[in-house]
Amino acid sequence: MLRLTGTHTVARQPLRTAVVHRRAVSTASQQLPARSYVRTAAYASLLVVSTGLFAVYYFDCRAALHKYVVTPVIRYTLDPETGHKLAIRVLASGLAPRDPLSDDEFLKVELWGEQLSSPVGLAAGFDKNGEAIDGLFSLGFSWVEIGSVTPKPQPGNPKPRVFHLPNDSALINRYGFPSDGATAVLARLRARLPKILSYASSDSQMDDPLHGAEHASLRSDKLLAVNLGKNKTSPPDSIDDFVAGVHTFGPYADALVVNVSSPNTPGLRGMQSRTLLEELLGGVVAARDEVAATSVTKHRPKLLLKIAPDLDESEVADIAAAVRATNGVDGVIVSNTTIRRPPGVSDPNKFEQGGLSGPPLKPYALATLRTLRGLLPPSIPLIGCGGISSGADALEYARAGASAVQLYTAFGYGGVGVCRQVKDELAALLRQEGKTWSQVVQEAVAQTSFKETATSENAGSAQGQNVDATDGSGSDSARESSIKLLVEEAQELKRLLDGLGERIEKKAEEGVSLPVGAQYVAVTPRPTDS
Repeated sequence: MLRLTGTHTVARQPLRTAVVHRRAVSTASQQLPARSYVRTAAYASLLVVSTGLFAVYYFDCRAALHKYVVTPVIRYTLDPETGHKLAIRVLASGLAPRDPLSDDEFLKVELWGEQLSSPVGLAAGFDKNGEAIDGLFSLGFSWVEIGSVTPKPQPGNPKPRVFHLPNDSALINRYGFPSDGATAVLARLRARLPKILSYASSDSQMDDPLHGAEHASLRSDKLLAVNLGKNKTSPPDSIDDFVAGVHTFGPYADALVVNVSSPNTPGLRGMQSRTLLEELLGGVVAARDEVAATSVTKHRPKLLLKIAPDLDESEVADIAAAVRATNGVDGVIVSNTTIRRPPGVSDPNKFEQGGLSGPPLKPYALATLRTLRGLLPPSIPLIGCGGISSGADALEYARAGASAVQLYTAFGYGGVGVCRQVKDELAALLRQEGKTWSQVVQEAVAQTSFKETATSENAGSAQGQNVDATDGSGSDSARESSIKLLVEEAQELKRLLDGLGERIEKKAEEGVSLPVGAQYVAVTPRPTDS
């Protein structure tokens, strides 16, 4: 009996232990989810805060990330044209960085009666087909110029056709006006316009191509320009493509730019000769006036001419004479890319055919602008373009008589923050000098512009004034600069020829093809002794 009781007692003890053990496990399992929830919530909060901070940082175009990480990675991992297309896609997506700051009061400029927040714009060639207009305005540009746009779609020149020159912060391109065509670009311009509600709009707004907007840029202190190009298949001396472009885009642009200066379209630069240019300017001015006459709001886009930097003084004088002779030209952009290769250019890609842009272009563009400023009246503003990558560069153009400036190559190298950087540097220089941008420009224009006197002794020789101007009445400094550039060009040509000869000799045994002009020279390997 005692043994049975003892056995029963021993048997029950483990049961009690098991019950206690199960309770302990149950308590721990209740505490574990609570701790896990707190930890998960903390991680999630940290992730949300970090993502928000990174978004604020990313969407600020001034962030060092864009200049020192994103832009170099794109430049060194992708070929130039692919990187260009990627930048356009990002800017068009709405997910690109933005400039969060307002422009300094010292930067305000007046063009054709319009008040712009700053003189810094973007040149044609970056957004060729009008895909990223609003993304570019959001980066702080006061002037965005799309194109060149040709009437018909065309693929442009064969690839590769864009080359970085990192040693010189420069670029060579021979794009040859690749364009989606006027119809596709026009559709994009229309798609970005505000929608019209029939019950809330007047009849004039319903008929207005801009749907009641004051500017085609859809911003009160910014302008949208369309650069008009010419199809490669069109006759070299025909003005029809430009006239068609004015009719197509006139109602949807604040300014139209007639581009006769691209070096990559055969015969195009020939239209800068005085006779052809006068015919061209007369045709596009008449077309623009027709656009204004048929507009219910009398929208009259400004008409500008874009010229090359590779002109001698007499050619610049011919252009000035044609502009003065054509009533209705509102300005000139100086300049496009150059076919010259300055002696200081050191990058191996300098031998590529095409137009050179970036800092090496600046001396040529400035010399052309100074010469032209002395041959045109103050009423015709000049837009400076070529080698501008800092506030000091922009100020140098202002002192030469440029009313505004445009960036291009510096935007590709400096990234999305370069516009803000140039504006901040420029504002600091102006404040240090104690003058606004407009004051600097007004002083330069007053001192250097062509003077049309009205005195009796000069009134009878107005034509003589034009002849004198055509014969080279620019300033002495402009003349000296032109002579210096001609000497440098001759030296550079000799050096290029010597370098080409060395390359041919070096590559002769490899059987490669070297570009010479617009053709390719096949180099046959030298026979070897067997």
